Amino acid sequence: MTQITAPLPAGLARIGRSLELRMLGLALAIGFALSLLSPYFLTQNNIFNILDQSVVIGIVSVGMTFVILTGGIDLSVGSVAGLTGIVLGLALQEMPIPLAILCAVLAGGGIGLCSGVLVAVFGLAPFVVTLGMMAIARSLAYIFSGQTAISSIPMSLSDIVYSTVLGIPANVLFLLALYLLAWLYLTWSKGGRTIYAVGSNREAARAAGLNVLAYSVLPYVISGALAAVAITFSIAQILSADPLAGNQMELDAIAAVVIGGASLYGGRGSIIGTLIGVIIMVMIRNGLNLMGVSPFWQGTAIGSIIILALLAERLVTWRSAR
Repeated sequence: MTQITAPLPAGLARIGRSLELRMLGLALAIGFALSLLSPYFLTQNNIFNILDQSVVIGIVSVGMTFVILTGGIDLSVGSVAGLTGIVLGLALQEMPIPLAILCAVLAGGGIGLCSGVLVAVFGLAPFVVTLGMMAIARSLAYIFSGQTAISSIPMSLSDIVYSTVLGIPANVLFLLALYLLAWLYLTWSKGGRTIYAVGSNREAARAAGLNVLAYSVLPYVISGALAAVAITFSIAQILSADPLAGNQMELDAIAAVVIGGASLYGGRGSIIGTLIGVIIMVMIRNGLNLMGVSPFWQGTAIGSIIILALLAERLVTWRSAR
């Protein structure tokens, strides 16, 4: 006897194909599981703690999303964050806070510009270029800092983190505003559509008259500048600039972007997916800390969950495509 399966309504099928909704469902499932495992997970203080922990990696992940959408990769963001943090710490000794932050952001953007030019103009592999920049930036961070942390940071810098608007910390509001701007740019602007086009098919984008060179360089500039912004918030919290800061930050950012559904081959992904990927990463780390899991086991747990999440997403995508 033949069994007839009724097709899903069009609306449900469309929801099922939405990558962001599937990742949001995964985030909610992880949050539900962690709330059962730890009674402290869903408390108001811990939710604000998760949002606070999402700020630094969330800012870096925005820049990484732009780079990955073009089919590139930026392995230097962690070291750039460390170097620009030292630039900020040194500039704060001589300049007012806004000018010092501007110096750090320009330094980060300048390093990104160098990477972008080497990749887009000279055709070097992004992996190799940014790996080299990673080594250069970390080396310069040690040289400029004298191999020691800069602790004479003005107390007023912490206002950018601990000020609140309607009870919401300023750094969290900045993160949300940044994601809104990035979403508007990638979704509605010609530049955003060009970035997707470059990642999907560079030659086709060039044949269509799009400025492939500019929009291949721009994502690296954004990535470097946002690494400086991210480390500014980190320094504002601890009032110290360490040349080791940002170590392995690039791995967390790449993982968050990929968990959010972006393709490492370029042309596919969304800024909303990246935000969900960031929250998933932070929730897992936070939940493991609440459960008292040893830091040595956390890497194993997080890596396994990331691989399983990506595998499940790939299987769902294959099934939807058939």
